[in-house]
Amino acid sequence: MKRFALLLAFAAVLAVPAYADDDAGKDGAAATKEAPVPKEEKSTTRHSVTVGGKSIAYDATAGTLLIKDDKDEPVASMFYVAYTTGDTRRPVTFIFNGGPGSSSMWLHMGSIAPMRVVTPDAQSTPPPPYDLAANPYSLIDKSDLVFVDAIGTGFSKPVGKGEGKDFWGVDQDVSAFGRFIQRYISVNDRWNSPKFLLGESYGTTRAAGLSLWLQQKGIALNGVTLVSSWLDPYVDFFGPNYAVDEPYELYLPTMAASAWYHHKVPNAPVDVAVFVQQAREFALGEYATALTKGDNLSPADTQIIAQKLAGFTGLPVKYILEAKLRITPDRFEKELMRDEGRVTGRLDARYTGIDHDNAGETPESDAASDAFGPAFVAAFNNYVRTDLKFGEDMSYKPTNYAVGDAWDWSHKVDGQKSPLFDVAEDLRQAMTQNPHMLVMSANGYFDFATPFLETEYTLDHMGLDPSLKKNLRYTYYQSGHMIYMHNEALKQFKADLAKFYDDAMH
Repeated sequence: MKRFALLLAFAAVLAVPAYADDDAGKDGAAATKEAPVPKEEKSTTRHSVTVGGKSIAYDATAGTLLIKDDKDEPVASMFYVAYTTGDTRRPVTFIFNGGPGSSSMWLHMGSIAPMRVVTPDAQSTPPPPYDLAANPYSLIDKSDLVFVDAIGTGFSKPVGKGEGKDFWGVDQDVSAFGRFIQRYISVNDRWNSPKFLLGESYGTTRAAGLSLWLQQKGIALNGVTLVSSWLDPYVDFFGPNYAVDEPYELYLPTMAASAWYHHKVPNAPVDVAVFVQQAREFALGEYATALTKGDNLSPADTQIIAQKLAGFTGLPVKYILEAKLRITPDRFEKELMRDEGRVTGRLDARYTGIDHDNAGETPESDAASDAFGPAFVAAFNNYVRTDLKFGEDMSYKPTNYAVGDAWDWSHKVDGQKSPLFDVAEDLRQAMTQNPHMLVMSANGYFDFATPFLETEYTLDHMGLDPSLKKNLRYTYYQSGHMIYMHNEALKQFKADLAKFYDDAMH
């Protein structure tokens, strides 16, 4: 029960940069009276962008769509921004962040939209003014793009008899996004378009669940992209628990990659992928065996494992022994650069921050989100009103912590309700029922929010039929949770996506 309580507290802020609107706790809260049902609105503007040397003209439509409950009554207004070329035969991709309680502003302003905010690589972004630039790595050359905000975030909100509790939960959220997609493809004549999902962080939880929900509603997907996945919390790390070994093992390669990046490991291979593979084999082999023995591990073997851990993590052997061979991610972020008076980021360990002092055990805040969060918030608020001509008199909520605080983590699969979700089974069923659907798992080496070995472990334990293994692929980048924060990683991500879409369409 202690671990479960820690999980809930941690998951409420999973990979959500700490930037909330002043009214975040008010929007979408259970109302004492029925909220007005607004009209669906939209604003369409014309633009162009050059991708791969080709100029692409597109419409940018910022708008809202009403979704209805089983009684055919409007219960929520969901905000979206769609980038379309007018050809309904093209693929359409629905894109979202997670949280829970995060808008999709982060993917929108940083990754594959036609425009993105300019930020320095692995450094703190200076205060405004911020610049938006045409994105040469946009996916608009392969697919129309629809960025969607979860209810209670962005401009999305409950209406009519709808209340936050109707949408703030694993299954409730999947249903809301599914109904939005049904509404969008009906209004825009996209039922026969190839369809893709792209989710990040808790957005991958949503995407996995949504893949099965849509399949069961007669909407087959061509592909699903999972960026920095969180699919099975049972193997995740939520505070010291010496009886559960997997989290320590699954975070180790991310620690190794981060130590490699900051030059804390002597004689490390030039290629981070080589070092990560060595750490992966040690984590799942010798290290896992040692942790399984618990207190029965001999002093001699304890010393050997500690020395090998030091060789992968860059931490002192003495510190590792004092931690009983079990290094938590927050301790690692504080300890790796303690001698330099710096801490490393959680969302992206390439970023470094400065704490009040060097004596603490964990960082005061996340150096990564501190570095780029304000740029995303300001850039989007300016962009949506100035360029997209929408929301002038509305308050945009990049993050709403009330959503995460009220989240229902239970999940029903095959008629059985679990108190805590595991959507890997949803994804397996979707891939089995639709054997043509491809899945791409994109991972950052320096991501402590959703470590890549945990994703591999989860997906490799789905029980997927051998004939379908070819439909699942992994990609890796020298970046963090938001892999697009490194330009070279974004360039490679776009190339990987282009091949993925080509393969899914043939």
